[in-house]
Amino acid sequence: MSRLTLRLPESLHQQLSHQASQEGVSLNQYIVYALTKQVNQHYFVKPVLPEDMEKQQASFLSLLNNLGIAKSEDIQLALEEREIVAPEDELTPDIMAQFQKKIRANS
Repeated sequence: MSRLTLRLPESLHQQLSHQASQEGVSLNQYIVYALTKQVNQHYFVKPVLPEDMEKQQASFLSLLNNLGIAKSEDIQLALEEREIVAPEDELTPDIMAQFQKKIRANS
Protein backbone atom coordinates (compact mmCIF):
# COMPACT_ATOMS: atom_id res chain seq x y z
CA MET A 1 0.00 0.00 0.00
CA SER A 2 1.25 3.50 -0.80
CA ARG A 3 1.47 6.49 1.48
CA LEU A 4 0.48 10.03 0.48
CA THR A 5 0.96 13.22 2.48
CA LEU A 6 -1.63 15.80 1.58
CA ARG A 7 -2.25 19.39 2.64
CA LEU A 8 -5.95 20.22 2.93
CA PRO A 9 -7.74 23.44 3.77
CA GLU A 10 -8.91 23.23 7.38
CA SER A 11 -12.56 23.49 6.36
CA LEU A 12 -12.26 20.52 3.97
CA HIS A 13 -10.41 18.50 6.61
CA GLN A 14 -13.19 19.17 9.12
CA GLN A 15 -15.87 18.30 6.57
CA LEU A 16 -14.18 15.00 5.69
CA SER A 17 -13.63 14.17 9.37
CA HIS A 18 -17.30 14.84 10.11
CA GLN A 19 -18.47 12.67 7.20
CA ALA A 20 -16.08 9.88 8.22
CA SER A 21 -17.42 9.92 11.76
CA GLN A 22 -21.01 9.90 10.42
CA GLU A 23 -20.11 6.74 8.47
CA GLY A 24 -18.33 5.23 11.46
CA VAL A 25 -14.99 4.85 9.68
CA SER A 26 -11.57 6.43 10.01
CA LEU A 27 -10.72 9.57 8.09
CA ASN A 28 -8.25 7.56 5.99
CA GLN A 29 -10.89 4.95 5.12
CA TYR A 30 -13.38 7.64 4.17
CA ILE A 31 -10.90 9.49 1.93
CA VAL A 32 -9.94 6.23 0.18
CA TYR A 33 -13.63 5.46 -0.31
CA ALA A 34 -14.37 8.95 -1.69
CA LEU A 35 -11.41 8.87 -4.08
CA THR A 36 -12.26 5.35 -5.26
CA LYS A 37 -15.85 6.36 -5.90
CA GLN A 38 -14.74 9.42 -7.88
CA VAL A 39 -12.19 7.53 -9.98
CA ASN A 40 -14.54 4.64 -10.75
CA GLN A 41 -17.21 6.97 -12.14
CA HIS A 42 -15.08 7.32 -15.27
CA TYR A 43 -14.94 3.57 -15.90
CA PHE A 44 -18.64 2.86 -16.16
CA VAL A 45 -20.17 2.24 -19.55
CA LYS A 46 -22.82 4.81 -20.25
CA PRO A 47 -25.65 4.07 -22.67
CA VAL A 48 -25.70 5.99 -25.94
CA LEU A 49 -29.01 7.60 -26.77
CA PRO A 50 -30.66 6.48 -30.04
CA GLU A 51 -30.50 9.99 -31.51
CA ASP A 52 -26.76 10.16 -30.72
CA MET A 53 -26.26 6.79 -32.40
CA GLU A 54 -28.06 8.04 -35.50
CA LYS A 55 -25.85 11.15 -35.59
CA GLN A 56 -22.72 9.03 -35.20
CA GLN A 57 -23.84 6.64 -37.92
CA ALA A 58 -24.63 9.51 -40.31
CA SER A 59 -21.25 11.06 -39.57
CA PHE A 60 -19.51 7.72 -40.14
CA LEU A 61 -21.31 7.12 -43.44
CA SER A 62 -20.42 10.64 -44.57
CA LEU A 63 -16.79 9.95 -43.72
CA LEU A 64 -16.86 6.68 -45.67
CA ASN A 65 -18.37 8.43 -48.69
CA ASN A 66 -15.67 11.11 -48.58
CA LEU A 67 -12.88 8.55 -48.30
CA GLY A 68 -13.73 6.74 -51.48
CA ILE A 69 -12.40 3.28 -52.35
CA ALA A 70 -8.72 2.47 -51.96
CA LYS A 71 -6.87 0.68 -54.73
CA SER A 72 -5.50 -2.73 -53.83
CA GLU A 73 -1.95 -1.41 -54.48
CA ASP A 74 -2.50 1.37 -51.92
CA ILE A 75 -3.82 -1.12 -49.38
CA GLN A 76 -0.84 -3.41 -49.92
CA LEU A 77 1.58 -0.48 -49.57
CA ALA A 78 -0.06 0.61 -46.30
CA LEU A 79 0.15 -2.93 -44.95
CA GLU A 80 3.83 -3.16 -45.85
CA GLU A 81 4.61 0.18 -44.17
CA ARG A 82 2.82 -0.55 -40.91
CA GLU A 83 4.78 -1.10 -37.74
CA ILE A 84 4.60 -4.65 -36.43
CA VAL A 85 4.64 -4.78 -32.63
CA ALA A 86 4.45 -7.60 -30.13
CA PRO A 87 1.01 -8.08 -28.56
CA GLU A 88 0.46 -7.09 -24.94
CA ASP A 89 1.06 -9.75 -22.31
CA GLU A 90 -2.68 -10.07 -21.66
CA LEU A 91 -3.24 -11.11 -25.29
CA THR A 92 -2.44 -14.78 -24.92
CA PRO A 93 -2.13 -16.99 -28.01
CA ASP A 94 -5.58 -18.41 -27.19
CA ILE A 95 -7.17 -14.95 -27.15
CA MET A 96 -5.34 -14.01 -30.37
CA ALA A 97 -6.66 -17.18 -32.04
CA GLN A 98 -10.20 -16.28 -30.96
CA PHE A 99 -9.80 -12.76 -32.43
CA GLN A 100 -8.47 -14.15 -35.70
CA LYS A 101 -11.35 -16.63 -35.88
CA LYS A 102 -13.88 -13.82 -35.39
CA ILE A 103 -12.16 -11.64 -37.99
CA ARG A 104 -12.21 -14.48 -40.55
CA ALA A 105 -15.86 -15.19 -39.75
CA ASN A 106 -16.79 -11.56 -40.38
CA SER A 107 -14.73 -11.16 -43.57
